[in-house]
Amino acid sequence: MVPWLLPEPILCLVTDRSYCVDTSMVKKVSQAVEGGVNMVQVREKNLPGQRLLEMARELRWAIGEKVLLVINERLDIALACGADGVHLGEEGLGTSAVQKISGRDMIIGRSVHSVDGAFWAQRDGVNYVIAGTIFPTDSHSGGRHTGAEFLVKLGATIAIPYLGIGGINANNAKDVMDAGAAGVAVISAILGSDDPRAAAQDLRGVLDEALRSRKL
Repeated sequence: MVPWLLPEPILCLVTDRSYCVDTSMVKKVSQAVEGGVNMVQVREKNLPGQRLLEMARELRWAIGEKVLLVINERLDIALACGADGVHLGEEGLGTSAVQKISGRDMIIGRSVHSVDGAFWAQRDGVNYVIAGTIFPTDSHSGGRHTGAEFLVKLGATIAIPYLGIGGINANNAKDVMDAGAAGVAVISAILGSDDPRAAAQDLRGVLDEALRSRKL
């Protein structure tokens, strides 16, 4: 897969082991990929390095090469498991450092929480940004959420693809796409479901239909 060729639309599943007590992460992610997930971001901040690498390698093998695999922050893990890219925090490494350390082309994404943050991320050369928090979410209960209006502002400021994250599900994903997003990043909407495959199918259907309408 060409590293900088992003799918359209993007349905990104962000991992969270707390949703996988009774079922393995690899199984749930694999089911979600069958349902239409085309990007997986491994984000397990409190997992020791060796265990994180083992998980990333298992996911790489399970989902194959047709689905993008990016690792949150840990460039060393991304390189060791053969991931397609790395996803950085708003104040994480710069893209030039990533490229110098990796020695190869990689997809580089960044989380942003403001229009200025997105502007500087684009200027730094990232391939995409994930913006949020868009809607209220259990993982950030009581925290500030921006609404889809934030995404509209991003569309007027940056030219690179942007995804919404935070409280997104099949009922409101259309609002995110209508705000110009290239897709969505979700956790509980899929991993919190008893049927990750069906949950992914529902979300992917909303994204596909919104994209078709946008192109008419």
